[in-house]
Amino acid sequence: MGDRELLLESVEWASENEDVITLRFYEILFERYPSVRPLFSRERTAQAKMLQDAVMAAIDHMDDAEWLTETLGALGAQHVDYGVEDEMYPWVGECLVAALAEQCGDRWTDAHQDAWVRTYGALQSLALAGAARRRAST
Repeated sequence: MGDRELLLESVEWASENEDVITLRFYEILFERYPSVRPLFSRERTAQAKMLQDAVMAAIDHMDDAEWLTETLGALGAQHVDYGVEDEMYPWVGECLVAALAEQCGDRWTDAHQDAWVRTYGALQSLALAGAARRRAST
């Protein structure tokens, strides 16, 4: 099974409980990294929906390097304006994967873990590049 299939399978399992996955992500993030809480001023359910939509869009466009580069670069640039620091990106990935693993339970495998770590790492790199461009232009 390829990464895309593993990602979709785990998202399907995790979303059996509706929006629990993204809400749980924020709980884990704030437990592990309480310093980021002030960066999230939006209502939690709306924020969770935005995250869920972004993750699904990235999975849907995994084979579209141009879309990923443009979209995630813009997202990274936008997050500079929100006060997001580069060191925070790995925290998000760590907590997202932890929430997914928790929600998937016994069905979660090392292959799922590896696929998410690889994919998030690639997406993170594109967002960080956009952030770096934004910082360089100001």
